[in-house]
Amino acid sequence: MHEVVLYSRRGCHLCDVVKQTLTHAHGKAEFVWREVDIDDDFKLRQEYNDQVPVVFIDGRKAFKYRMGEDQFLRALARRE
Repeated sequence: MHEVVLYSRRGCHLCDVVKQTLTHAHGKAEFVWREVDIDDDFKLRQEYNDQVPVVFIDGRKAFKYRMGEDQFLRALARRE
């Protein structure tokens, strides 16, 4: 099972779009995902402040700013 982590922040429109994409894609592939608010962690805020949303798949950065469902599903398939 793939682990997907979305680094985001409140009030981020692009983050909301990526969350919707992950929610919709969840029915098409096997993965678990969680969201991490970078503003709750000083180190994460320093690292990703200007990059959110950032999506990691199985511990590797896969996307930042934008991510389409087809792109995401292809990235998951490449990790198998």
